[in-house]
Amino acid sequence: MKLILTEEAKNQLMYMKEEERPLIRLFYDTEGCGCGVNGLPTIRLESEERSTDERVENDDFTVVIDQQQAVFFKKEMKLDFKKGLFRLSSPEGVLNPIIPVRDVREGATV
Repeated sequence: MKLILTEEAKNQLMYMKEEERPLIRLFYDTEGCGCGVNGLPTIRLESEERSTDERVENDDFTVVIDQQQAVFFKKEMKLDFKKGLFRLSSPEGVLNPIIPVRDVREGATV
């Protein structure tokens, strides 16, 4: 699995990155979406890797994903940042067009 960052996304993540939460987690958020298969692929800042995590290829940051959530993501993805929002997409289409900065900073994790 690979996550490519646009320059805009990379710059915003560098600005947001905190010493105590240096990782980026790909996260399938199901809160408020009903059952566990209804949700949105998103990102979160995270403090540590877990034993169930695997690394996602990225040239700029350490990116992880829980092995069980990997099925909800694509093999190759792009993260962009425009108009104050992150956007996660793949060659097949948009995975999540609206990822607020607040959610990346404060959102729940697995």
